[in-house]
Amino acid sequence: MNARETNQHTVDPVTVEIIRNGLLAVTEEMKTNLTRTAYNLIIYEALDFTVGLFTPEGDTVSIGLGLPMFIRGMSETVKAKIRHFGLENIHPGDILVTNDAYITGSHLNHFTFTMPVFHEGRIVAFTCCMAHWLDVGGTLGHVTTDIFSEGIQIPIVKYRRAGVVSQDLVDIIAMNVRLPERALGDLRAQITAITTGERRFLELVQRYGADAVHGSIAQIMDQSEAVARQNTLSIPDGVYEAESYMDDDGVDVGRRIPIRVKVIKQGDEMTIDLSDVSRQVRGFYNSGFTTGIACAQVAFKCLTTPTDYPVNDGSFRPLKVVMPMGTVISAERPFPMRVWMTLPMTVIDTIFKALAPAIPDRAIAGHHADLVFPNIHGISPEDGRLFIVGIGPLGGGWGAKSREDGVSVTVCINDGDTHNSPTEQLEAKYPVLVERYAIRADSGGAGTYRGGLGAEMVVQALSPFAVTTRIDRMHCKPWGLEGGHEAAGNGIAIRRKGEWDDGMPNAKIFNVRLERGDAYKMLSGGGGGFGDPRGRDPEAVAEDVREGYVSAQVARDVYGVAMTAEGAVDHAATQALRGRRAA
Repeated sequence: MNARETNQHTVDPVTVEIIRNGLLAVTEEMKTNLTRTAYNLIIYEALDFTVGLFTPEGDTVSIGLGLPMFIRGMSETVKAKIRHFGLENIHPGDILVTNDAYITGSHLNHFTFTMPVFHEGRIVAFTCCMAHWLDVGGTLGHVTTDIFSEGIQIPIVKYRRAGVVSQDLVDIIAMNVRLPERALGDLRAQITAITTGERRFLELVQRYGADAVHGSIAQIMDQSEAVARQNTLSIPDGVYEAESYMDDDGVDVGRRIPIRVKVIKQGDEMTIDLSDVSRQVRGFYNSGFTTGIACAQVAFKCLTTPTDYPVNDGSFRPLKVVMPMGTVISAERPFPMRVWMTLPMTVIDTIFKALAPAIPDRAIAGHHADLVFPNIHGISPEDGRLFIVGIGPLGGGWGAKSREDGVSVTVCINDGDTHNSPTEQLEAKYPVLVERYAIRADSGGAGTYRGGLGAEMVVQALSPFAVTTRIDRMHCKPWGLEGGHEAAGNGIAIRRKGEWDDGMPNAKIFNVRLERGDAYKMLSGGGGGFGDPRGRDPEAVAEDVREGYVSAQVARDVYGVAMTAEGAVDHAATQALRGRRAA
C-alpha cells in the first residue's frame, strides 16, 4: 500500500508525533547496532553507511543520518528488488542483497541488504542497510576503466530464503575478496542492523496498530511536502544557470570535466536540469542515475527542508529532475564507478552557485568538495598479512554565507555524518605515524565573511606500503560569492629521503610505493569567501591572525588590515590601507 493513499482517516497529532520519533529511534538503533558489530574502521569509525525504513512500495520513510548521497540510491535499490522478485515472491525470513553499481548508483563496495517486515501475513515495510566494504576484490590502487576490473558483482539475489542463508553465495563472496573474514564480519553486522529495524518497526505496529503507523507515515510525508512547497515559494521564479568543472578523470590527465546545471523555479515547484553535465568518462569517476537524482534532492532539501525529520520522500514531491542517461552522474554499464562520490559534490555545489543570485541571503560559496581520502595497502610487519585501510575523510573548508564565516575542517557535503579516522586507531592498527594534523593557514577564501579552513595531514610509513589518492578540485578551487575570493584547492605531496615533491599535475596518485621513513601529505581545500574582504571587521581579521587562520601578510595585502607588533589592529594604518584601495 502507498503511504500517501493508505488509511484516509486522520491519526491524531499526538500519535503522529510519537510515531515520528519512533521511526527516528528505529533507524538510530539500526545505526548503533551496525557500528557496534562491524569489523572495519570505515564503518564503525568513519560511519560510511546508511540505514533506512521504507514503505511496501520502496518509498523512503526514515533514513538514519549518514551519507546524504544514499538518499535516493537506497530507495531505488529497494524498488528494484521488489520489481525483480514481485511482492508475492518475497516471504518472511527473506533477505535480499545486491551491490549492482548501476542500481545503487555508487561503487561495488556498497553492499545493500533489504529485509521485508511482515505483520499478519502481509508486508508492512522494508528495512535496508547500505554499507561500505573496504575490499570487494578487483584491481588494487589503479585507475579502472570498466566495471569488471572493480570487483565482485552481485546481482539481486536472496542472501537468506525463508530464514535459510545461501551458503553458496557466502562462499562466492569469500573467494572473491582479499580479506574474507572482514567482509563477512561486516556482512553479519549489516544483517544485525536490518533485523534490528524489523523488530523495532514491528513493535511500533503491534503497539499502535498498522493503520495508525501507516496513517502517521502518510501525514508525516504530507507535512514534509507542505514545508518544502512553502519554502520553495520563497525563492523568486526564474531560470538560473551555473557551471564549474572537475580537474580530470585520472586517465585523460588535464582534460577538464564540465559541469553545467540549470534550475527552473516556478511557484511551489522546482526543476533541476542536469542535461548538460558531462558525458560519462573513461576513468572511474562515474556514478549511476540514482546518484544524479540524489544530487538534486540533497540540494533541494538543504534549501527547503534542512531540519525536517525523518528524511522521507514527501520532501521531494515538489522537485522534478531532468537528466539523460549516459552522463557522469547517470552512467551506464560497463563504465567504471569506483570513485562514484567525487563528482556529485561539485554538482551540488554548482546548483547552489546557480541559485546564489536569487537567494543571496541563503547562498553558500563553494566548498572543498572531496573526501581527501587516501587508501594504503601493504604487508603488516607484525603478522606478515596484507592490510588495506582508507585514512580519512580529512575534512576541509565550507563556503561562507551572507552573514557568517564558513565552517572549518568539516566533511564534504556528500558524506554528511561521516567521521575522520582517529589517529590513535590508525597508529595502533597499522604501520603508520601521523606526524602532523593541523589547520591549513590562509586556505579559506577571503571575504567580508571568510571561508572555512582546510587541513593538512602528514603520514609517515613505518614499513613499506603503497598509497593511492583520487582527489579532485585541485584546480577548480572553491569559488567565492559577491566579491568573496576563492579558497585554496585540495592537494597531495610525497616525501622521499627528506625531500618533498608537490609538482604533480593533479592530486591523483596510484600505487605510489613509500619506504620506511617516507611520507605523504594530504591537503584539503578551504571554502570560498562571501563579500569584499575589505568589508570584514578589522577585529575579526586580527582574531584570525592570532588564531593562525590568516597570516599577517594576507591580512595586510588582501583584507587591508595592518597589525601592531603586539597583534592588535593598527587602526590608522588600516584606514590608510583601505582608503588607498577604495580610491
